[in-house]
Amino acid sequence: MLIKIPRGWEMPERDATPESVFLNRRAILAAAGLGAASGVLQAAAETNPFAAPRNAKFTLDRDVTPEWAATGFNNFYEFHPTDKQAVRHNVGKYVTSPWAIEITGLVEKPFTLDLDDLQKKFTLEERLYRFRCVEAWAMAVPWVGFPMAELVKLAKPKPEAKFMRFVTAMKKDQMPGLGMAPWYPWPYFEGLRIDEAANPLALVVTGMYGKVLPKQNGAPVRVIVPWKYGYKNPKAIVKIEFTTAQPSTFWNKTIPAEYGFYSNVNPAKPHPRWSQATEKLLPDMRVVATQRYNGYERFVEGLYDGKEF
Repeated sequence: MLIKIPRGWEMPERDATPESVFLNRRAILAAAGLGAASGVLQAAAETNPFAAPRNAKFTLDRDVTPEWAATGFNNFYEFHPTDKQAVRHNVGKYVTSPWAIEITGLVEKPFTLDLDDLQKKFTLEERLYRFRCVEAWAMAVPWVGFPMAELVKLAKPKPEAKFMRFVTAMKKDQMPGLGMAPWYPWPYFEGLRIDEAANPLALVVTGMYGKVLPKQNGAPVRVIVPWKYGYKNPKAIVKIEFTTAQPSTFWNKTIPAEYGFYSNVNPAKPHPRWSQATEKLLPDMRVVATQRYNGYERFVEGLYDGKEF
């Protein structure tokens, strides 16, 4: 259990402004007619691209997870394969800029994107999403990014392209977890069908909580597909390949009996070693019922015939 012990100078969390309220400060100021303050916020957004407008289409049925919890409890095996709370302490040598993402495979013309390209070619927005780990813990995060459909459109895949294969960074001198677990088939790799990637929910993420994406959360670029388990959301992406055939994926190759290609959240399908019927919410690990497709069934029901889990 992740527990925060208050220090002497900290107020009790019950007395603090809920983060969900704080993150909605723009709307509060606008409703109050505070034009000057709104102007300050607008100016801040212009200098900080991660202070992006929130997309109101995507709402939550739970409070936003406190930032300290979401950035302090992370699965990122490249930095530590077993201790989630150690990851943030192991990213100090990790360099995230400059960065290049190779777009290749069955596209009209292969090309490379750098971080400046991502900022210039795409409009960032903030979305509040539930996030569900296959290990049955969960959080709710204000991600900042752009629809993956826009990236697919920019890539101009050929008609025979049906899938996207994601390859992530492998920097042995910067990622201590690689040496701790050399038996895994590094670098990490994942895959989606193109129609999944083009779904309105799928997001290419470069920020969270109105700030640049922290290293331990997948900087500088990761994917969020919130109706799937967390490992289907690759971090630190360096290559996206468009293919005809369904690509192999890291965990399916490593433990095929436990992890399939689709990995859609399904409370009725237990993991071979534990139930998926409930989940524990960070930071207090309160137990709630798991929702089919993580609560996003109405967004993705047209993608599947009900058997892709």
